[in-house]
Amino acid sequence: MDSTANSGTTPVTRVTAPPAAVRRTRRRRVGVLSVAGLVAAPALVLTTGTAAEAASCTTSKGPYQKQVEKFLGRPVDGKQSTTDCKAIQKFQKTHGITPTIGYAGPITWRTMNTMLAQKAAGKNPDKAKKCPVNKGRIACVDLTRQLSWIQDGAKLVYGPVPVRTGRDGAETRTGAKKIYWRHANHWSTIYHVWMPYSQFFDGGQAFHSVTKSMWNPPGSGGCVNMRPADAKAYWNLLRNGDDVHVYGRKPGT
Repeated sequence: MDSTANSGTTPVTRVTAPPAAVRRTRRRRVGVLSVAGLVAAPALVLTTGTAAEAASCTTSKGPYQKQVEKFLGRPVDGKQSTTDCKAIQKFQKTHGITPTIGYAGPITWRTMNTMLAQKAAGKNPDKAKKCPVNKGRIACVDLTRQLSWIQDGAKLVYGPVPVRTGRDGAETRTGAKKIYWRHANHWSTIYHVWMPYSQFFDGGQAFHSVTKSMWNPPGSGGCVNMRPADAKAYWNLLRNGDDVHVYGRKPGT
């Protein structure tokens, strides 16, 4: 998410969506379930047989079937099964990957592969020396691995942590930046959402907190989205004038 508003004006009131209307339905006791009844009851899951028998599961194996099976700790046989599908579906639902049909496709595997790259970064995220850490305190953003961290010279101060950067067509811009404006309770005039712990470093692009999964596709509107605890830590560690360096290319863009 990003915002071009630099006024820092906080709304006097917060508008909240009205609660959804509560609908009452009648239950009929019948001896046989109709097709409509099956559609209205997605919680019905058959526990035996093939993937075709699991509600909403695809029977097709994906192009990344073996890689996804290995990531999820499933038997790596390259064949789709009911349990494979359910495990993939759970991962997709957790991270907002659609459609959630348990298909081991490119978006699901790309998300998993990014997670593996983040894990491999360990406590030395700047091993490749791509972030200029000779400037003092600096926030590094690696678009390729969807990672960010704060360094002070050679010392790793915070991170690395997963981030969610700009989607295709609204990419987080690369290069050397500086934090120029901070607003802890920022309201986006573009997206009409709260952007807690906003720290702007390039036009309308900023570090800020979101409640989405960091791996939720397709990405932000250009900002560097962070988990609430990480965004708060960045807020406490950074100040106006601190350096930010963005490099790499987001997978899939």
